[in-house]
Amino acid sequence: MDWIKLAESRKEELVSELQQLIQIESVLDQETSSGDAPFGEGPLKALQFLLSLGEQQGFTAKNVDNYAGHLEMGSGKELLGILCHVDVVPVGDSWTYPPFKGEIADGKLFGRGAIDDKGPTMAAYLAMKMVKDAGIELDKRIRMIIGTDEESGFRCVDHYFTKEEMPTIGFAPDADFPLINAEKGIAILDFSQKGILEEDEQIIAFKAGQRSNMVPDTANAILQNVDSSIEAEFASFLEKNSTDGTLTKEDDRYIIIMKGKAAHAMEPEKGRNAAVLLAKFLQNVVTTKGSQEFATFMVHTFDGDHYGSAIKLDYHDEMSGHTTLNPGVVLFHHKRGGHIQVSMRYSVSYAFEEKITEATHQTSQFGFALDVASNSAPHYVPEEDEFVQTLLKVYRKYTGDHSKPLSTGGGTYARTMKKGVAFGMLFPGEPDVAHQADEFVVVENLVKAAAIYAEAIVELAGKK
Repeated sequence: MDWIKLAESRKEELVSELQQLIQIESVLDQETSSGDAPFGEGPLKALQFLLSLGEQQGFTAKNVDNYAGHLEMGSGKELLGILCHVDVVPVGDSWTYPPFKGEIADGKLFGRGAIDDKGPTMAAYLAMKMVKDAGIELDKRIRMIIGTDEESGFRCVDHYFTKEEMPTIGFAPDADFPLINAEKGIAILDFSQKGILEEDEQIIAFKAGQRSNMVPDTANAILQNVDSSIEAEFASFLEKNSTDGTLTKEDDRYIIIMKGKAAHAMEPEKGRNAAVLLAKFLQNVVTTKGSQEFATFMVHTFDGDHYGSAIKLDYHDEMSGHTTLNPGVVLFHHKRGGHIQVSMRYSVSYAFEEKITEATHQTSQFGFALDVASNSAPHYVPEEDEFVQTLLKVYRKYTGDHSKPLSTGGGTYARTMKKGVAFGMLFPGEPDVAHQADEFVVVENLVKAAAIYAEAIVELAGKK
């Protein structure tokens, strides 16, 4: 079967359906969340759209309590899972294309979710349609499982698997080709300031970030009781650090906005953390105890170091690389002190309890307490496993690329399965723009990915 030719013939269909999905603003929304919409109206609408689309195509569709759902075809005792998600992270700043339109320019389709994970989801959906329409006999059931809370903790699939069976094998089209068989552990660390605050702290408020899994691209602070020389110092800081920001005076207070660059928390080095930049500036400006302690801790722990070495959290192994830290939500209030929420991506062989104990001791010396808010253990499927080798064979057939499997600091639904891996759809050499402004997917790569997924389905579940 010439899957590339078939996918190419259905490119307009693929693009149109992806655009419709991108136009649904499926960001977690606590204000509209309810028993009927656990993660808000946007994620639910995206789930309902895809389930309705699949039902119209003849798939068996099921909505599991508006948390997640699935589309299924085929027959057999065993189940091949294709785990996707339709929720997206917040938009942030600095877009030049509308984030919820799906505009096409220079062969790229732009929009929030284009590569994470609405584009790959629709490529896998087209693959299922092509296999179904080709009348290929299957000896397994194929189930696309659709989540709505992947970006905020997997509550969707956690609930789903309390009601539905676990796939025998499965892949998540939510990362990189050729294949990811090692996913780092993901922990959310909360650092809370415990030191004494003065009556008139100079930092009245500090705020940066919306999610721990994004590098903050903007940070804001309100200051009082600082010398007017701050204006010249701020201008000098911006120039020296090649960044942008504003400083304005209102009554006796200064309002500062610092700009950075967004990136995914799994690769914080690809962004520029605005919270760290602003703390670095404030460290030489503020003198009151709580404000100085907060700024010093931020700079000591995170400035120029994504690995946590300052508080003894650093570690790497050959399977999965370096442990990384991203301070994604950073707050300070003159009455309550500082709070920093960090997304830590730790290596497969990491001694978690031992390292956290040491970091807790190190952190206390700076007036902060460390708590583990959540922890998802690392996930690993050996390269020599037949399932892994089958997917690699398919990928290599379509690309000629014999690269080895990869590891990632990202967390995909693959880690929820007993035997699951992440399989595309970012091709080698492509920039990873997930969670960034002007996120895009290359249209021709969508087509190629659909062909790869179709052949993978047949290889894994086709009747021999």
